[in-house]
Amino acid sequence: MFADRADAGRQLGLRLEYLRGGGAVVLGVPRGGVPVAFEVAGALGAPLDVILVRKLGVPFQPELAMGAIGEGGASVLDKRVLSLTRVRQEDLKAVEERERRLLNDRVARFRAGRTLMDLSGRTAVIVDDGIATGSTARVACSIARKLGAARVILAVPVAPADILGTFKEADEVVCLATPRQLTAVSQHYRDFSPTTDDEVAWLLDASAERVQRASSASGNPGLDQDVQIHSDGVRLQGHLALPRPDAAVVVFAHGSGSGRHSPRNRFVASMLQQAGLGTLLLDLLSPGEELDRANVFNIELLARRLTAATGWLGSQPDTASCSVGYFGASTGAGAALWAAAEQGEKIGAVVSRGGRPDLAGPWLARVRAPTLLIVGSADHQVLELNRRAQAQMRCPNRLELVQGATHLFEEPGTLEQAAVLARDWFVQYLPWERDAPSGSAP
Repeated sequence: MFADRADAGRQLGLRLEYLRGGGAVVLGVPRGGVPVAFEVAGALGAPLDVILVRKLGVPFQPELAMGAIGEGGASVLDKRVLSLTRVRQEDLKAVEERERRLLNDRVARFRAGRTLMDLSGRTAVIVDDGIATGSTARVACSIARKLGAARVILAVPVAPADILGTFKEADEVVCLATPRQLTAVSQHYRDFSPTTDDEVAWLLDASAERVQRASSASGNPGLDQDVQIHSDGVRLQGHLALPRPDAAVVVFAHGSGSGRHSPRNRFVASMLQQAGLGTLLLDLLSPGEELDRANVFNIELLARRLTAATGWLGSQPDTASCSVGYFGASTGAGAALWAAAEQGEKIGAVVSRGGRPDLAGPWLARVRAPTLLIVGSADHQVLELNRRAQAQMRCPNRLELVQGATHLFEEPGTLEQAAVLARDWFVQYLPWERDAPSGSAP
């Protein structure tokens, strides 16, 4: 039913349109609920925060909740469960102290200096990527109420009908899909890859910046707009961000099943934008083409789409004079190198993150653009493929390992390291007039 969490969030945002302008606060349940909540907050023009909770399990039956705790010392207890299980006061205290330590660790990880948003008298919209048993959602709603929310709305893309029928912790429940039986939330998503801590932090920062821009009279002096690019008889959807007219533009060649709404790609794009670079996030396949998995590995087709995107940039008044680089991930890296080889000097630099450069085949030896290959040290198979591809390349190139990272760079801090490497490579090799930002490469 949903392409990914961002798609689910956009659909959910449409259903919640009636809340727009009403002063609601959107609270994502980390980690997977935050990408969904980010889109909901954008649709409502509302601020985004996370709701951090811990269940208090009965000591001899941990899966049974006898209460829950949240930030700011908030706690709720289920007197019925406590009475039936006869949990002693000292045992309750011990469980709460242990869970409070774990909660504080999560607060330190996700807040990073951000303060808890005041919910007093406001409508709190609790968002997760789906409900299986409902225990986490119940706890989150109870804690939001404890923190002062006047109205609590639970909003999820998918949940079993029988669970929703007994949900009393929220004043209202909004759900897009209510199957009679739900074996796994992931079955309702084409892409249900894990959300990382880095992505959660980036989404919170991006939402705060979005709210700030919306309230600013001056707005963003650069371009920040959705675009359409025609290629092979289809319209490709994209998003162009250009901080300033003379910025170089990095075109993203997304990987298997990923698109312009991918939190990982948007995280990397935000790092490039902070360095003054423009970005074009592009869906290389139409929605219909995505249904055929073989298209993800049709490197010639993907490369042709990248070439069309480059031509489109050259035809637009705002980007005609901009130098162009490619950022490729997974199979998109093979397409980026193929397209770079075909276009020669038109492409100033290429970066591959966890990519499959080997899929460019004989075009590897014809690439002229300086190329950076970024691979996780724990992604052993892809690392070997990158080493073989590097041996065929004749352009200036480098292989960088991000220690401890696996294929999707899910480990804390690893995606940020990859983004910094990519940023510095583009800043070094893409020709453009700029004032070097703080922290960028010379």
